[in-house]
Amino acid sequence: MSQPKTDMIEIRLLVASDAERFRSLRILLAESSPTSLLSTREEEMAYSLKQVVDRIKEAPEQAVFGAFDGEALIGLTGIRRSPLRQASHKATIWGVFVDPSCRGKGIARTLLGAATAYAIENWGCIQLLLCVNAENPAAKNLYVSEGFKSFGVEPRAMQVNGRFYDEEHMFKSLI
Repeated sequence: MSQPKTDMIEIRLLVASDAERFRSLRILLAESSPTSLLSTREEEMAYSLKQVVDRIKEAPEQAVFGAFDGEALIGLTGIRRSPLRQASHKATIWGVFVDPSCRGKGIARTLLGAATAYAIENWGCIQLLLCVNAENPAAKNLYVSEGFKSFGVEPRAMQVNGRFYDEEHMFKSLI
């Protein structure tokens, strides 16, 4: 599934040949925004190429989108859902990230839109979930502007360099 280009940025599903670019971008995320993901730089580097391919390949319960500027992967987001029938009406957005040098161009919003459309069109989802660091106002503002609402906070969800961070849980109804 390919999405329209936004200012020469192509949004598309990642495939096996994107694995090394995905790993590099996740390492950059771990270095530049360590409180935005649970894994550390070292943990991201420890994944084998096969494990990375498994993390990004489209499957019945997952899809990972990339934002490309030419051959460069500059943004990503993933979406997953439970295979269980009674929970299959909802999907979880994860890993919304744009290279710091490319921010402010609407790329994260476009990635979020691609993942949302995929959940609706391919899985028939009627609700989206996500978590965000409670101290990340830019991300929270994006999600609120896209219709997400807070429904709770997990205290001390993450510990980075001896400091705890809370995670805000958000949802969006699609109907």
